[in-house]
Amino acid sequence: MTVMKNLKQCYLGAIIFAMSAVVQAQVWPSKPLNLIVPFPPGGATDILGRVLSESLPSKLGQPAVVENKPGGSTVIGVMAALRAPADGYTVLVSASSSFVVLPALRSNLPYDVEKDIYPINLSVTTPLVVVTSADKPYMKLADLIAQAKAKPKSLRYTSYGPGTTPHLATEIFAGAAQIDVEPIPYKGSSDSILALMRGDADFGLETIAAAGAQIKAGKLRALAVTSPSRSRFLPEVPGLDELHLPAANFEVFYGVALSASVPKPIANKFAKAVSEAMNTPEVKERMSAQSLEISNKGPEAMAAFMKAEITRFKTLNKRLNIQLE
Repeated sequence: MTVMKNLKQCYLGAIIFAMSAVVQAQVWPSKPLNLIVPFPPGGATDILGRVLSESLPSKLGQPAVVENKPGGSTVIGVMAALRAPADGYTVLVSASSSFVVLPALRSNLPYDVEKDIYPINLSVTTPLVVVTSADKPYMKLADLIAQAKAKPKSLRYTSYGPGTTPHLATEIFAGAAQIDVEPIPYKGSSDSILALMRGDADFGLETIAAAGAQIKAGKLRALAVTSPSRSRFLPEVPGLDELHLPAANFEVFYGVALSASVPKPIANKFAKAVSEAMNTPEVKERMSAQSLEISNKGPEAMAAFMKAEITRFKTLNKRLNIQLE
């Protein structure tokens, strides 16, 4: 009898908890949302956050405010989002670095991406573009690969340091092309693009937004984009399937997440609102202006993509042995 009574109490408790979560979702949101961006203002992640802060109020009926919390390779901002009350009012807007790169390469990360984070929306993506100085002799990607194979480790590429996007993307490309190249570290895209234009480095992998102006000005030559097909932002530049290098595919993504402790009815209501916002003509136009492609993948698709990317980077790190702190 005692066992049956306990079972009934547990069952009743579960029903009450479920009903409470549904009621919470019905009244949520009743106050402004805080969108935490773990980067400084101005970059693609910040732009996504601000676009959402302007488009979500019409979907949810409450303001949404961006709070930039850079530092610690995005860990400071991520932890601020995860330590906030799990009521759906604190949102993480971040990039590949938080969702897949750090979880794959850093052993002492203070969060478990699979247990602590609930993916909401893989919002936008961008391929990188392989660029070289217009004064270099490489007219197409095959020329660069041929030179690298003829003289291993003779070609140098721009990097922002171990584990950064250009470093990982270039090493994935090098593995697919079976070449051995050497990184030169720079502080960021501005410094690396200047170095490429000067010819200090042989090539680099940069975002279209960062390199596009110099490509159009004829100071940099675009050899390929790191997506399977051509990008509409650089339609004259071949994609990797066309160049028979599908294994080198690399697209940076930016997305939205909540703490995994947020009640699922609230999380799902928020996911629906974000998806609707990303599908509006205004958001599509603003993302396009930044050379960002709308992806708009929901929780399940984002989680599956993250899992595959983490596996990919862990495999890559067996060769590179990157030690991130």
